[in-house]
Amino acid sequence: MRVITLTTDFGATDWFVGTMKGVILGINPQVQIVDVTHEISPGDTRGGAFALAASYNFFPRRTIHVVVVDPGVGSQRGAIAVQTTNYFFVGPDNGALSFALSREKIKAVRQITNENLFLQPVSNTFHGRDLFAPVAAHLSKGWPIQKTGPATKGFVKIGWPEPRRRWRSITGEIVYIDRFGNAITNIDSESLSATAESPCAVFVKRKRVCTFQRFYQAVPCGRPVAVLGSSGFLEIAVNGGSAAESFGLIVGDAVTLRRKAPQ
Repeated sequence: MRVITLTTDFGATDWFVGTMKGVILGINPQVQIVDVTHEISPGDTRGGAFALAASYNFFPRRTIHVVVVDPGVGSQRGAIAVQTTNYFFVGPDNGALSFALSREKIKAVRQITNENLFLQPVSNTFHGRDLFAPVAAHLSKGWPIQKTGPATKGFVKIGWPEPRRRWRSITGEIVYIDRFGNAITNIDSESLSATAESPCAVFVKRKRVCTFQRFYQAVPCGRPVAVLGSSGFLEIAVNGGSAAESFGLIVGDAVTLRRKAPQ
């Protein structure tokens, strides 16, 4: 049984996600559909890219990952299907696939232009239903990716901000805020291992916020803490609360992890 995952900004209130699933099952009733998330902030392609990158490689090989965070729907923005060594990816060519693809060995990138695969008539406002769902469903039935459209060499990439390292500190930025209000940064575990060898303080916009610890409850309830989260990146949290609300954190805020000076 093949697996198709869905990552969107559609939410759970309307019929959009259910309709996409109906289209997929109408083409391949044997496929298994998994919701990664439908709570990406509307139009937040970078947030969608991060959610996909944090989750895609926990699925079986040959899973088809569909991302529909598509503020440019109906415009001239492209649509692509990508085959890597382990997975397939389907979505708008707006960067939402790029974080995950940067970690994969790419075998083929195809423009999605074959109208024989689309649900007709194609809406200018719901390509998730009319393009991406049916293309993913056909791929799950073994259709070769070459039938989606012509080859293309590249795809739109969202720039990943690289942390800046100094002798006793590393500075990055907040790239995602989850539903718990945890502010996830671009400072990864490798960077942390080189910096957090001794007690460290965490600063946001040059203001000291908390210390780096191993887990949330290393501090009392209601107190802030920085930990290495399950996504593999440093995150700022509040034990039992929301760091985003407590400190007014937003995506793009600068974060610095600084080792204490030797005594």
